[in-house]
Amino acid sequence: MSDVRVTVQRDSEREERVVTTGTTAADLFQGERSVVAARVAGELKDLAHELADGDEVEPVEITSEDGLNILRHSAAHVMAQAVQELFPEAKLGIGPPIKDGFYYDFDVEKPFHPDDLKRIEKKMQEIQKRGQKFSRRVVSDEEARAELADEPYKLELIGLKGSAADAAEGASAEVGAGELSIYDNLDAKTGELCWKDLCRGPHLPSTRAIPVFKLMRSAAAYWRGSEKNPQLQRIYGTAWPTKDELKGYLDFLVEAEKRDHRKLGAELDLFSVPEQIGSGLAVFHPKGGIVRRVMEDYSRRRHEEEGYEFVYTPHATKGKLFETSGHLDWYADGMYPPMQLDEGVDYYLKPMNCPMHNLIFDARGRSYRELPLRLFEFGTVYRYEKSGVVHGLTRARGFTQDDAHIYCTREQMADELDRTLTFVLNLLRDYGLDDFYLELSTKDPEKFVGSDEVWEEATETLRQVADKQGLPLVPDPGGAAFYGPKISVQTKDAIGRTWQMSTIQLDFNLPERFDLEYTSADGTKQRPVMIHRALFGSIERFFAVLLEHYAGAFPAWLAPVQATCIPIGDAHVPYLEEFAAEAKAQGLRLEVDSSSDRMQKKIRNAQKAKVPFMILAGDEDMAGGAVSFRYRDGSQENGIPKEAALAKLRDVVERRAQV
Repeated sequence: MSDVRVTVQRDSEREERVVTTGTTAADLFQGERSVVAARVAGELKDLAHELADGDEVEPVEITSEDGLNILRHSAAHVMAQAVQELFPEAKLGIGPPIKDGFYYDFDVEKPFHPDDLKRIEKKMQEIQKRGQKFSRRVVSDEEARAELADEPYKLELIGLKGSAADAAEGASAEVGAGELSIYDNLDAKTGELCWKDLCRGPHLPSTRAIPVFKLMRSAAAYWRGSEKNPQLQRIYGTAWPTKDELKGYLDFLVEAEKRDHRKLGAELDLFSVPEQIGSGLAVFHPKGGIVRRVMEDYSRRRHEEEGYEFVYTPHATKGKLFETSGHLDWYADGMYPPMQLDEGVDYYLKPMNCPMHNLIFDARGRSYRELPLRLFEFGTVYRYEKSGVVHGLTRARGFTQDDAHIYCTREQMADELDRTLTFVLNLLRDYGLDDFYLELSTKDPEKFVGSDEVWEEATETLRQVADKQGLPLVPDPGGAAFYGPKISVQTKDAIGRTWQMSTIQLDFNLPERFDLEYTSADGTKQRPVMIHRALFGSIERFFAVLLEHYAGAFPAWLAPVQATCIPIGDAHVPYLEEFAAEAKAQGLRLEVDSSSDRMQKKIRNAQKAKVPFMILAGDEDMAGGAVSFRYRDGSQENGIPKEAALAKLRDVVERRAQV
């Protein structure tokens, strides 16, 4: 045996170790139960991996992002083994880890029933307790095909090995881009083969190392995400390092379900998506219309203060416009099919507003004195999302973007980006969101227009602008649109979920494609820089995010009904109707509950409707020209003069207080 020198890297600390040949990563981290894998020379490896001289080794904790993925991928394998033990005819699809869990796809004769999931979970627990060893072995393509001859989907994946696999949904978890490997699940006592699967790994050392898991639900899913392929049955599950973390996640799901904007939209009578209109096409009811109008009105006022000018563009256009912009080259699959009008001319519903804004800029000659020119529109666009991804208001087929396009000189670019990002963040804070980080999306080498030099300049400019905000900046390699890099504002809601909000994109390419020019101070024609900016993203999606963030209990300035007036008896109805009329004259939104319900039922109704305040009145209040003021938390102030009560309401609304 000879010495092997390795370097153990832990955060910023490095430790040189001398071990013997045959030493594995498990030997190196013996006794560290939280370590479930190792990163060796930058690649994730099983703990059974033998170390070589000169290796740099980093422990992978089960609580890390990589560790959680390995845990969940291992749980997916146990689930697949359980399914095939219970349903021997089941054919295997893919089983990758996903955010907060895992799934596996199966080709079975009939969909899984909830009782099937209970049986599968029980079988998984048996496999977990057996402590089967996950054992990796490298195979050739021919060997893999021979061993998996009865698994048609695995055979297809073998043919996809490499870049095609990475493009297929979840396929890279199976075959990756390098050598093929099969993982055997071996009996802990005898070493006999219990089950096997094509997989690139890594995995936990054994099934016993999976702490806790739970199966969640099943659903139909097309093989590799394409509607042209067979429909399989997908089982979703979750796995966590501790029982407390699993419980916390399940509690989170309960809270998230309570906040589901589709559920709240129906309960609070805010919006609906009628089947007669079509999937992904919502209508707003009167109360939802109030919230949306208030959101839009405040946004309009703030944009006017920031020097934006309002424009309006049509919903459809000739296809030639999107040939010029490049959208027909890159986004045709996401657009509605063309309508042939005017003797065979293709017209499209617009998927975005920027090409039309370019035509507004180009409608007449522009001078450098007009720049920066900030054009703003609440522009409704249409995108043909697949039915499987449409989700209420957050993933719709028709939605209204609060879209702005800023045209400026190269010299103005950095300051304008800084001003735009500051404006975006401050406006989001006004709506009650304040936990942010930024994401910088850079060029997709397979999908871009323009020169590398232009992209590098644009990307570095955005990076410097983002750094000035003092917020975390996360890279998103290859995530940019085809025409330029972008900054995305990511925000966390009240229960810690992350939502992508505003995007700011720097574009040197569309001005070139549209031949946009302005006259500079020296009389020469120059090309403007274009900044794309959507603040809400879309009105509908932002509405849904706020609805879930506030769990339907909007702050008073956004609430459709700011206060419900509740008379103690019928004799007090006219008095409160007069009070409500005074409030409405001052721009407040009050309703009087004059129904025949008892007072306590009226209070419960107002609570269920999530109204911010209740105004109560009885004999003493009428006699003193006062009302009683009841808050959301149940506390109450009695005998407040009517004028003081109105002033209190106005103050809360005008300050946009988060109550």
